Amino acid sequence: MLRFLADESCDFSVVRELRASAFDVVAVVERAPGATDESVIALARPDNRIVLTEDRDFGRLVFAATHATSGVIYIRYPAPQRPELPRRILQLVQREGERLEKSFTVVGPRRIRIRNLP
Repeated sequence: MLRFLADESCDFSVVRELRASAFDVVAVVERAPGATDESVIALARPDNRIVLTEDRDFGRLVFAATHATSGVIYIRYPAPQRPELPRRILQLVQREGERLEKSFTVVGPRRIRIRNLP
């Protein structure tokens, strides 16, 4: 089963939705508040957790700085469409499953891009 680490930037409604569907989700705000982005990636690695974030810096860390990760889901949702976000992420996880591992996934209201990590 997929496991996740929600960065502090991740809308907590996503954490609640995934937990309600029996997914293993650890929230940085509960485990290591104020952790740097590099620390978040390091926290996710031992348990092979996919990072859930709304922080664009993770793209730089994964691709330019080549930090090893089990996967990243980068959420880009504008305020007017936020109410549908938790359901959208749950659907993504249920539909794509293990494909999200070792991938950098960008989720927007109209588009999802899944890119394999190097």
